[in-house]
Amino acid sequence: MRLLPPKPFYYEGGERAVLLLHSFTSNPNDMKKLGRYLQHNQYSCYAPTLSGHGLPPEDLLSYGPSDWWQDVLDGYQLLQDKGFKQIAVVGLSLGGVLALKTAQELQINGVVTLSVPMDKEAAVLKKRIVYYAKRYKQLEGKEDKQIASEMSELEHLPFESLTDFEQLINRTRDHLTSIVSPVCVMYGELDDPSYKTSAEKIFESVTSDQKTIKGFAHSKHLMTLGKDMNDINQDILTFLNELKW
Repeated sequence: MRLLPPKPFYYEGGERAVLLLHSFTSNPNDMKKLGRYLQHNQYSCYAPTLSGHGLPPEDLLSYGPSDWWQDVLDGYQLLQDKGFKQIAVVGLSLGGVLALKTAQELQINGVVTLSVPMDKEAAVLKKRIVYYAKRYKQLEGKEDKQIASEMSELEHLPFESLTDFEQLINRTRDHLTSIVSPVCVMYGELDDPSYKTSAEKIFESVTSDQKTIKGFAHSKHLMTLGKDMNDINQDILTFLNELKW
């Protein structure tokens, strides 16, 4: 069975725009409930599909941070082309790293990060790819023998993009002090403890006058769809409403 790649979405809501960036090996569907919530509260939202995501794992490995950054730039430009002069960014995991990079390099009104890694080795990222690959092939309806064969072949593919991803995280972390836009940092207390450490690093390093940090007791990594989702949506809305637009 051929799986259809997830599409980006745009929700027209109001004169203020929010760029929503999804996580590694995931897709914009993770941001849809947040997007609808913000739309109902007078924010327009756009969520791009980061290159390679939603495609077979062999294809995902052919893309990397330079492609994902271009996706962010294109999404930012799309919102500008629609006439938005006021743009905030919300990012989950990889999307959060890109959101911080956006705050470092572009003009934005505020940034929200969820489950953001500030220290992640390529070997750990490879495990994510392997998990994604097996799950993807199962969803395609392939038999176990074929999956095992394809997984073995996957091991021989180049994984340079994951080293580039690790370097993206390191560069972004090293330039956190350049961020002066308002920042809201969130992490799940049921996630790997390294994400709390990363959240604290971000909070302590950015030089924003307006910044907050909060852990959510019932959240794992995918915070936008977890048990604390409603509280998280409300906190993001409160943060956005308090920005100087």
